[in-house]
Amino acid sequence: MPNLEHPAYPAADLLHLESLVPCRESQVSMLLSIFGERQQFSFPSIFIYGHTSSGKTYVMQTLLTTLQLPHVFVNCVEYFTSRLLLEEILIQLQSCSGSEQTSAVHCDSLNDFVRLFKQALAARELQDQTLYIVLDRAEQLREMEANILPAFLRLQELTDRNVTVVLLSEIVWELFRPNIGCFEPFTMYFPDYSIGHLQKILSQNHPPDYSADFYSAYINILLGVFYMVCRDLKELRHLAALNFAKYCEPVVRGEANERDTRKLWKNIEPHLKKAMQTVYLREISSSQWERLQHDGGEPGQLKGLSAHTHVELPYYSKFLLIAAYLASYNPVRTDKRFFLKHHGKIRKTNFLKKHEKTSNHLLGPKPFPLDRLLAILYSIVDNRVAPTANIFSQITSLVTLQLLSIVGQNDQLDGPRYKCTVSLDFIRAIAR
Repeated sequence: MPNLEHPAYPAADLLHLESLVPCRESQVSMLLSIFGERQQFSFPSIFIYGHTSSGKTYVMQTLLTTLQLPHVFVNCVEYFTSRLLLEEILIQLQSCSGSEQTSAVHCDSLNDFVRLFKQALAARELQDQTLYIVLDRAEQLREMEANILPAFLRLQELTDRNVTVVLLSEIVWELFRPNIGCFEPFTMYFPDYSIGHLQKILSQNHPPDYSADFYSAYINILLGVFYMVCRDLKELRHLAALNFAKYCEPVVRGEANERDTRKLWKNIEPHLKKAMQTVYLREISSSQWERLQHDGGEPGQLKGLSAHTHVELPYYSKFLLIAAYLASYNPVRTDKRFFLKHHGKIRKTNFLKKHEKTSNHLLGPKPFPLDRLLAILYSIVDNRVAPTANIFSQITSLVTLQLLSIVGQNDQLDGPRYKCTVSLDFIRAIAR
């Protein structure tokens, strides 16, 4: 019995849609209930959120395409300014009726967009059915003008047309809501795929030369190794395609049959351990990985491999490390002298105390407060830095790395008397 049922759409289309979106039947059913029939006014705005690779974009694209609903699909990362975004929506709207000829559109403001949007709907004869505008990676809207997000949330009211705006994002709605208030969208959550869901989805891609049970057993082994460190469906699909040839080698050579799970596991185990080192990194291409498996070498033996030696840190993390190093080894009284342009005259005689005449590198790093770290950061960065959550999250990451390095070297810490410092060795270790 099919899980998707709706009187407004043919049963054959719903059955085909159900086969295309496995393990997401409940979310698709909810969306169909919200959409209603083609000519009915749907909810003005829908906010869909979930982690990476949870099927948000794929489900929306498949749903709208399979049921042939008029829609516009825009990635906000690609069209990163309000003008580019609004013009792209109008350009795609011109092709909703099937016309291949699209004219250039110039939209300088939101008022122009509303006017041109009404004209485009009237010209394309879309008044009798709902138009869906899907904005993928919608968190980028927060970086645009303050009126863009509230306008999209109530675009149905502004245009007086049958339109629904769908926002797809990886963050929760509370991080979107403007301080001045706005229309609240209908929120919907896409949970992560469970291991059973991943097993079912990945097993559908079995090669025609082998049975479904054989490929399902291979996927079970793959998930048993990688599921604890990787839940990304795209990455797991890539790993499955990359290592399947090695899994089949004993069967191809005639040394085992498809049911000899023990022999197949012994053959694939060392190669899966090597693949564990390259999860998410993409430090080698598929052809290099196949050549590496054939030669039986280690990942680090490939020429041109640099991911282990050159790791690019976030922009402000580099300056945070420099500021932490300066705060650890320079006395507090020298901050005014080093980081202010007009610090006045400072007497050089009798400036340093006796214990400060010794090299600070011999004495080791000293603890420092967070306010001093931020003050030094603001002085060494050329542009103006706002104390945002991004800065504090990078500080937390660096402190966590320092604590983990110390815990790895010492079995016991000195409890509350311990204070975190940034040493030169730690900076070198991070840089490596």
